[in-house]
Amino acid sequence: MRGSSTSPSPIRVGLFGLGTIGRAVASALAAGLPGLALAGGTSRDQARARAFLQALPGGAPLLDLDALIATSDLVVEAATQAALVAAAPRVLEAGRDLLVLSIGALLDHPGGARLHAPSAAIAGLDGLKGAAVEGHLDSVLVETRKPPRGLAGAPGVEHLDLDAVRAPVLVFEGTARDACRTFPANVNVVAAVSLAGLGPDRTRIRIWADPGVTRNRHTVTAEGAFGRLRVEVENVPSANPRTGKLSYLSTIAYLRNLRSPVRVGT
Repeated sequence: MRGSSTSPSPIRVGLFGLGTIGRAVASALAAGLPGLALAGGTSRDQARARAFLQALPGGAPLLDLDALIATSDLVVEAATQAALVAAAPRVLEAGRDLLVLSIGALLDHPGGARLHAPSAAIAGLDGLKGAAVEGHLDSVLVETRKPPRGLAGAPGVEHLDLDAVRAPVLVFEGTARDACRTFPANVNVVAAVSLAGLGPDRTRIRIWADPGVTRNRHTVTAEGAFGRLRVEVENVPSANPRTGKLSYLSTIAYLRNLRSPVRVGT
């Protein structure tokens, strides 16, 4: 990455996507993260994005993807799996680092260059990595419960009237790989867990549409020779009900750590 830790030049960060997560990250960069600078952003909704970027402290330009790549050292993808698959080769071929939030896309399209994947809406990835590499990890099960509207638009619930759900409904049980194909915007959590642990074909997940919860709830249970690990996270939904606030808070913290002399955990 241009602008190493010994250089006074800030790392220039470009935002590919300015939805709920992209706007939160852009705001944090504009407000000031040590050693980083906001290079600009790109979005399908150009009028809204331009107004948002111009209103940030110091302002920032709205760019097309080629210009964003040219002016950035690190591109943060905060769009969709489909957009990532189309854009990633251009980012990486230009020699730029890429921070990926649509982590599910990496299961079918692994990168061949330097990719960053923050913990986002889940915790415990450092423990999973240690167990998988050194602790003989045997099984990993993720259970996700979301308010029904938090699953709206997913191919896996096209058959279901989400507004009529009155009791918990199991909408999917299977592998992480299949879950990310069926719920591409909803379960990036299990993609991150699978990449840290047993991989997408040995990591299992159950997804519930649950009208009894108001937060996105993820429980990870892993067992092996190391012992047993259980992590439960309840994320407050952001303005986008499919996305928990922890997703962008984790991303901002990850970016802050890029120039930090001390790094703890993932």
